[in-house]
Amino acid sequence: MTDAPAAVNPLRRCMIDDMTLRNLSPATQRSYLHAVTKFSRYFGRSPDRLGLEDVRAFQVYLVSQGISWPALNQTVCALRFFYGVTLDRAEIPERIAYARTPRKLPAILSADEVVRFLEAVPSLKARTALTTAYAAGLRASETVSLKVADIDSQRMVIQVRHGKGAKDRTVMLSPQLLGILRTYWRLARPRNWLFPGRGDKPIDVQVLYAACRSATKAAGLTKRVSVHTLRHSFATHLLESGVDIRIIQVLLGHTNLSTTARYTQVATTTIARTESPLDRLRLEVVPPA
Repeated sequence: MTDAPAAVNPLRRCMIDDMTLRNLSPATQRSYLHAVTKFSRYFGRSPDRLGLEDVRAFQVYLVSQGISWPALNQTVCALRFFYGVTLDRAEIPERIAYARTPRKLPAILSADEVVRFLEAVPSLKARTALTTAYAAGLRASETVSLKVADIDSQRMVIQVRHGKGAKDRTVMLSPQLLGILRTYWRLARPRNWLFPGRGDKPIDVQVLYAACRSATKAAGLTKRVSVHTLRHSFATHLLESGVDIRIIQVLLGHTNLSTTARYTQVATTTIARTESPLDRLRLEVVPPA
């Protein structure tokens, strides 16, 4: 599997067709193809001639190169798909082990830090996009994929289409965000994509990533801030304000409540308001004579 045109490589074409039939997102398809290509090049052979032991050797190599746990598991997903679907070798995928990702609490911005960060974004389009991401708890891919028609000011909701897992959902439209979007629309006049890029395409997510890096530095923040940091902060701030965790689950588009529950570990206001069982006792601690 190489970077040759699809017509020259039937195996690559087959994998692309398999992914398309299963409605995998373009980003996922690119990631899977890149992973399988890298696997093939490491051994200098077509991947359909490689087996489970080769997969394990490749995983060991990637770990030795310092690959991140999420990137390693993305490679595992790609290889499991390639062997299980494209090659129809059902016995292999279950034997390709995922890496056990270390559980780390996400970085959270305070309300003041969110303001400092957003005000440090110089570009009108990028600032509005990042403000939208925070106000609605959107992923970067969901933010750039918004269309003008997705902003429903009558019902005060935003339609998020083809989110993670190709799922649609509805999130709230903040009155303050609506005012910001109207000002942005008067100045930028977007027609189809809310945040247009070159040609008839939406803004590239890399533009938002770059804006995050420059705004973090300009705002003097010591935390590493990404679009996903804004999403984490959105969830945590809602939890701290007393919003039911099940509502937050729906807003974030999480399938499992356990995924949303991790925000309870970083919601310091909620933790501080929690009553200790000691407070229910009438206890006098008298020092010994």
